[in-house]
Order: sequence, then C-alpha cells, then structure tokens
Amino acid sequence: MKPRILVCNDDGIHGPGLPPLVSAMRRLGSVTVVVPDQERSADSHSLTLHKPIRIREVRPGTFTLNGSPADCARLGILEIMKEKVDLVVSGINRGYNLGEDVVYSGTVAAAREATLIGVPAVAFSHAPESSAYAASAAWALKIARKILKSGLPEGVLLNVNFPGGAIKRPQIVRLGQRIYSKDVTKRSDPRGGHYYWLAGTKVTSVRAKGTDVTAIMEGHASITPLHLDSTDFTMLDTLRVWEF
Repeated sequence: MKPRILVCNDDGIHGPGLPPLVSAMRRLGSVTVVVPDQERSADSHSLTLHKPIRIREVRPGTFTLNGSPADCARLGILEIMKEKVDLVVSGINRGYNLGEDVVYSGTVAAAREATLIGVPAVAFSHAPESSAYAASAAWALKIARKILKSGLPEGVLLNVNFPGGAIKRPQIVRLGQRIYSKDVTKRSDPRGGHYYWLAGTKVTSVRAKGTDVTAIMEGHASITPLHLDSTDFTMLDTLRVWEF
C-alpha cells in the first residue's frame, strides 16, 4: 500500500516551492495538499480559535483554508485525511528557516503540529534568492523516503534547509544563530494615526562550526532534529536551589 502523505506550507496555494514538492512526493506515495489560501509566513505556531475555518477543495486532492499553517496540518490530518497519514511534509518554503527562524516559521509550525498529533513530519526550506527548486525537491524525496523507512523518535521533527545552486551532501547539524534588526518602522496615515512595520531585511548570520547556518554558507543542505520538549535540563537544578 502506498504511503499517504500530507503536504502543507506557509507560502500558500501560489507558493513557488509547492508544485515541485508535490511532484516529488507523488513519486513516493498518495498525496493530499492542504495549504493556506494566502501567504502566512511567520505565523509561528498559531491555531485559529476565534473565527470559523473554511476548507475549499480547489482541485481533486488539493485544499485551501483561511487559517494558519498549523491549522492546515491539524485539519489535514484529523478532518480531511481522517488520521490515515504516514508522513507530513511542509514546504518547500521560499527562504531559509535557520537558527531562531524556527520560532517564527509557519513552515516549521505545520511540521511541529503534525508531530504533536503523532505523525512523522519534516519541514523543507530553500534559498530566498533562488527560484530553481528541482534539486531541493529531489533531496526532499530522498529525505522523505528515509523517514518513511526508518521513522522518527516520538516528539521529534526534522528541519531541512537547501542552499541555492548546487547542493552538497546534507550535514546533520544543530541550530545556529541569526540576528535580526531591532528596528521598528513607524509611519503616519492620512488621518494622523500611527502604524508600524516589524518586517526588516537586515539579518546577520553567525558562522559557527556544526550549525545549520554554516552548513548553508558552505553549500550543504542542513538537517536539524527538533524536539517538542523545550526544557532546559541544565537549569533545573539551578532553579531548585533558588529561594522562592
């Protein structure tokens, strides 16, 4: 029996990395696509709780909804595919999700939501400056096949990034560090009110051995296992001796 694969993303139904990923996954199994009806980048791990979510089938096996990437994974697994899912793949995102990006990323959140439900999941992201997704999709196929064969530990998902151009063999690495500008842009509207832009373009990547940032800088794909348990175990004993 063919594996049943759910494809999600945060770039929406028109995301450039979606068709190559879907085509690659169809070589591996039966594919259902559930994505936002518009771009939802940096939605992080949000669920839509205060308004109705509407699902629309835009073509056989492809659905959009007016919610977040995590909504897509949750409703895709529990409602559309009725929990008969062997693997969730999220992406291929337009732009890296390295280091601290995983906190904000809707792409990673879709994979994390699947992991919370108990379905193996992986998030794929691609160089922002490149529009050639074929090589990334080919590697995504290889990685997805490995996950289906070997499985993932409970509570663990994979975060994968692909550089632009030729892709060197993947490196297994930890999260690195990306430093974003702290600038906040304040503007005035025609009625004298203020509004703000948080999105900035200045990002500094810290080069350190064994990190996803450095792997990408050196032309490798990066594979990082992420755990749902964010506990800092080294801090537990320190906190126990604090006088509260």
